[in-house]
Parts: sequence; C-alpha cells; structure tokens
Amino acid sequence: MSETFVQGSYLVASVLFILGLKSLSRPDTASRGVNLAAFGMLLAIVGTLSQQQIVDYRWIAVGLAVGTVVGIPLGTRVPMTAMPQRIAIALTFGATAATLVGIAEYHDHAETLALGQRVAVAFEVMLGSLTVAGSFVAFGKLQEILPSRPLTYRGQNTVNFALLGIMVVLLGAVIAGMGGMSLFYGLVALALVAGVSLVLPIGGADMPVVVALLNSYSGLASAATGFAISNNVLIVSGALDGTSGFLLSMLMSKAMNRSFSNVLFGAFGSQPTGGAAVAAGTDLVATAISAEDAAVQLAYARNVVVVPGYGMAVAQAQHQVRELAELIERRGGEVRYAIHPVAGRMPGHMNVLLAEANIPYDKLYDMEEINGDLSRADVALVVGANDVVNPAARTDPASPIYGMPILNVDEAKSVIVLKRGMSVGFAGIDNMLFYQPRTRMLFGDAKASLVKLITEIKAL
Repeated sequence: MSETFVQGSYLVASVLFILGLKSLSRPDTASRGVNLAAFGMLLAIVGTLSQQQIVDYRWIAVGLAVGTVVGIPLGTRVPMTAMPQRIAIALTFGATAATLVGIAEYHDHAETLALGQRVAVAFEVMLGSLTVAGSFVAFGKLQEILPSRPLTYRGQNTVNFALLGIMVVLLGAVIAGMGGMSLFYGLVALALVAGVSLVLPIGGADMPVVVALLNSYSGLASAATGFAISNNVLIVSGALDGTSGFLLSMLMSKAMNRSFSNVLFGAFGSQPTGGAAVAAGTDLVATAISAEDAAVQLAYARNVVVVPGYGMAVAQAQHQVRELAELIERRGGEVRYAIHPVAGRMPGHMNVLLAEANIPYDKLYDMEEINGDLSRADVALVVGANDVVNPAARTDPASPIYGMPILNVDEAKSVIVLKRGMSVGFAGIDNMLFYQPRTRMLFGDAKASLVKLITEIKAL
C-alpha cells in the first residue's frame, strides 16, 4: 500500500509539473503554473518521505529545516531586479544536491552497480559538478562580484577543449569500472574546473543563454540521479527541466542570431569592435534633451512605446515607468511596452519587472508583435536598453551584432533614450541609435530621470 501511494504521488506530481510548465508559456497563466508545479513538488516530497526504505528521519528533518530557512528569504526578500542571480544560485543548490547523491551512491555501491547505473551516476556527477561551478561563476558575474565582461587569456579555448576531452575520457573510464574511487573523484574535480573555465570567458550579454543552458545541465543531472536511484519523479522532472532549458537556450541564441559555439567560446563583448564603433567615436554627436522638453513631448504624444532594458533593472525604475505611463494615458495617449527576448540578464527579465509594477500583461508586446508598428509611434522611450535597439545589427556588416533581430526603435517618429552616459553595451560597441537625428538623450540615472519627467508632466 505504501509503494502504491508513493508511485501514485509521483504520477500526480509529474502531471502537475507538465501542466505547470505549459501554463508558464503565457503571462496570464504563469502564476497558476507556478502554483501547480509547487503543489506537484509538495506531493513528490510527501511521497518520498513515506517510503519504507527510510529508517531515520533525523537528517531529513535537518535538511528540511535548512531548506526552509534558506528558501523563504530567497523567495520573499530577494528583489525582482536580483532574480537572475537568485536563479543562478538556485541552480547551484539543485546541482549540488544531484552531485552529492551521485557521490554517495558510487561511494557506497561502486562494486555492485550495474552498467546502466554506472552510466547514470557518471553522467550525474559530471553534469552536476560542471553546473555547480558554472552556476556559481554566473552568480558572481550577475551579482558583480566578478567582472561581467569576458575574462580571457591566450589559448583559453584550447585549454577548455582539452579539459572537455580529458573529462570525456575519465567519464568512459568510470563507466567501464576502471580506476576505482580516485578516478571517480578525479572526474568530479575536473568537471568543477571545467565549469569555472567555461563560464569565465562568457560576457554579461550572453548570461541569459548561459543560465538557460546551465538549467538544462541541472535538469539532466537530476534525471540521471533518478535513473541511478530508481526514482521515477526525478526522471520525469529532470527530463522536463533539461529539455525545456536546452530549447530555451536555443531560442535565445536564435534571438541573438548567434550559434552555441559563438556564445560559449566567442568571448562576446570583450572589446569594442566593428565599423559602427569607429564611426560613432570619430564623426557623430549625440543630442541631449532636458527633462522639461522630454516631458512636453511625452505629454502630448498619442502613441508611446516604452522599451525597457537592463538599465531599468539596475535603477529599479519599473514603478516609475508605470507611473509615467499612467500620466500619459490620463492625457489621452496610448502606452505599450516592446520586449526584446534577450533584454536583461535572464529570459523574461523585463516581463517579470513590469509585472511586479502591476503593468497589465496585455500591454506587453514581443518583438515580432510590435516591430511592424513602431513606425507609427510618436515617441519611443528607451529606458536602459542598448544592444537590442542598435540599428547597426541591420546596417553594418562589420558589427559583431550584425544579423541579430532588434526592436526597430529607429523607425519611430521620435526617440528619447534614458541613459547614464555614452558607454557601450554588453556587445562592446557604440549604439548608432544614439546619434540619429530623431534621437534625443536624457542623461542620468533612469529612476531619477523618470521622476523628473513625472514631475514636469504633472506641472503642465
């Protein structure tokens, strides 16, 4: 009866995971999807705790207590602007759990593991260790403990390929049952080194893809854990996580018109390159605008499109964006939001921030939905976005972002850019949008600039 209950809870949990994942594909059902998946995880935990193999609950109780103490602050006190690094550190926790299970399984049963179990354990600890180290480095870059720019040295890609090659050899040896515990722990150590070495040369612009890919590795490690210890719910949830993370990373790469190899080994954004940077730096001049003049322009605009970017997240200005939009709408204007798929530091970063500010979902438009309509906009208000609105992606074959789909902000009748200064974006190149005749630059912290705009519009 107990085993029936366990497997039944796993089955229901798996169905809830699938339904939750499906619901996450739409903003208006995403909250329900999270709740479904969370309830599914609760069922999976209850089912696991009811297994007859458990002979002592003391360590389990300690784990539940520690997880609760850590999890509640992560879920309630971390601001939405810090969600990318919070997700990265959560991947570290999940991958650490999978890796420790694999190490314990191999340590206790190395001599009796069947071939299939050895394959599962070997892949589990390799992917898990790589994800632990890689996610920790990604967290450091996102939290700015480490520089967000690519950290490179001569011959780095050669070293990385050599590490991967040796790791594959060790993986094969462990699967074949060679070398004993020393070779097994060598695989764990090498995977940790590879995780650090692979993520260090990746710049901040590529962090959304990296986080999605590491999420995929973490899911695959969990699935391998399920095969190693014969746990069905781990197999299902790990496969869902691994597959969805891999598909998401592919979609993100497509959105940037970049290949996986370029993301992982290209050191993108390491230095200013491309014709656009040279031309902008020598011949062109950006035109500044005062908050008073920008406020007048926005107050009398009938069609405004707001383009949020990472600068908005850093300034935590999403609430001021909403307040400004409400003022424009009260004066008879229409305000919509153009969302680029790789804006920010994680997939859906801008959607999450705008949702936190209670901006209605039906006002958020994906790039494909709004690009054809940007030429109708009286004003395009760019709040902290850079590379995702750079027209060099369409016009300059020498630019490293050439071919990347962008928001066609330059087609709007007028463009106002909120930015601290003229520094380049993550791609390391100047933004040609800033120098166009229809563009005006409102310099300063995005939040402070928005407060000035709100004050000026109220005074009109």
